Amino acid sequence: MRFLRSGLRPGAWVDAAVVLLLIALAFISARTFADYGLGWDDFTHSQYGDLLLKYYSSGMTERKVFSFVNLYYYGGGFDMIAALLAKALPVDVFDIRRLLGAVVGLAGFFIVWRIARRLGSQAAGEGGNPVAGPVAGLAAVLLLAICPLYYGHIFMNAKDAPFAVAVAGLVYTMVRALDEFPNPTPRTVTLFGIALGVTIGTRVLGLVTGVYIALALSFLFVVESRHLGVAAAVRRSLRFVLLLALGLPLAYFVMGLLWPWGVAEPLNPLAATKYYSHFWEVPWREMFEGRAILVPDMPRTYVPTLFSVQMPELFLGLALAGAAGSLVAVFAGSDTPARRARLVLVVAAALFPILLTVVTRPVVYNGIRHFVFVTPALAVLGGLAAAWLWSRATALQGRARLAAQGGLAAAFVAGVAIPAADFRSIHPYEYTYYNHIVGGVRGADSMFMLDYWGLAFKQASAELDEYVDQHYRTMPRGRKIKVAVCGPHFAAAAELGPRYEITYDSTTADFALMLGEFYCANVKAPVLAKVERDGVTYATVYDVRGRPFPSVFAAGQ
Repeated sequence: MRFLRSGLRPGAWVDAAVVLLLIALAFISARTFADYGLGWDDFTHSQYGDLLLKYYSSGMTERKVFSFVNLYYYGGGFDMIAALLAKALPVDVFDIRRLLGAVVGLAGFFIVWRIARRLGSQAAGEGGNPVAGPVAGLAAVLLLAICPLYYGHIFMNAKDAPFAVAVAGLVYTMVRALDEFPNPTPRTVTLFGIALGVTIGTRVLGLVTGVYIALALSFLFVVESRHLGVAAAVRRSLRFVLLLALGLPLAYFVMGLLWPWGVAEPLNPLAATKYYSHFWEVPWREMFEGRAILVPDMPRTYVPTLFSVQMPELFLGLALAGAAGSLVAVFAGSDTPARRARLVLVVAAALFPILLTVVTRPVVYNGIRHFVFVTPALAVLGGLAAAWLWSRATALQGRARLAAQGGLAAAFVAGVAIPAADFRSIHPYEYTYYNHIVGGVRGADSMFMLDYWGLAFKQASAELDEYVDQHYRTMPRGRKIKVAVCGPHFAAAAELGPRYEITYDSTTADFALMLGEFYCANVKAPVLAKVERDGVTYATVYDVRGRPFPSVFAAGQ
């Protein structure tokens, strides 16, 4: 045993725990991916994937994809891969999309582990705790696993979750590059080109990562100018930028592969940026802090408030502590300028989009799903804070060390276990999680939006279908069963199947399928099924035969 202990590098058991954790997450994903329902965008995104395949299979002559609703302004790599797998495998395309989302999400966990471990390990190289890197990696993965904005979206959000993983990949490649400053290796340059192409090719919002990189390089240049002189700093920075620029042709190729409209005309990415800089839809109301507010009128506090009530307390506390500690290390630390620049990069990736939203006040809606891409960086910062605390505890002596380590471990385990238990109780609606500051989903029900994506229609539709099968003799003859729906109609149609007709007409419907959100009518009719979690209604099925009601929407909506 003494030989085994001496032969193990520091932190090996922690790394082994991360591997086991990733395997466990993969196992859970494989067992549960089919539980997640369809949302507002699933149907159109699956069509977009089919059109992209037709575009390539036709030799790039079938260009209908370039005019399909507004999805051509997005990259479609995820949709295209899902459509390709659906053609190759005897599996429903929507099940494939859920499983593919889980696979992409697991890749994000792995990337976050590598970022946090690298940052923590190199900080420990200055004389700190040699297990700081592995501890940072383990903590970061655990924090991301209890993040409802990440874990809850990877199974069903084809826009924001893959984009989050792409941004995390780009941050990782830049951390590598800054470690090799001013001479990034060919492998790093290649990874940078691929990651940049995937990021912008997934969403044009990926251009914002240029701000993260610019902030990191600007800090590096200023510090090196003070220590090495302006001329030397210019030479080193210019060499670094030019070597990274060798990856730009590869980035453009990858971007075009995932987003062919983006390269159809040279200025198309700018056109997409302009399009998304303006709100293009008819405004609707969403619940925020107990008031139904038009989405263009949401206050500047919208995003920070939702982060404060939706992130688990441990995630929130460690992420903020990690951001503060990283800034201290940046401006008062003794590490090399390039390594401190990596922290500038990660802090910018975590906080800049949120701060930009507060300052510019764009139209925001659907909770904070558009900010999934900041969660990997927040988890990394949280992992660094956890590793720093563990290192401080390890530096103590005797019983004080054991007490500090035991207290930290217990607090961390409890901080992970509580939201994990909450996830289990509200599964498969993890994305609707609210922390205990606001009273969980029960406390948030009258204050904020919960199942805005409409995932509960899967379970509600299954229960309606079971009822119809059991009472088939009383069902309408010679026509489809009419279901009035308040929520995503395409999702309801896909879940219910061809023997049902989905309609807004509440006066001729046989049944009503209603989300539990404030804008849906409270129907005075027998309840056939109710989807509930923690005492909160996510969806209800009513028998409205012979009981016409005015509208599927609540009065005033």
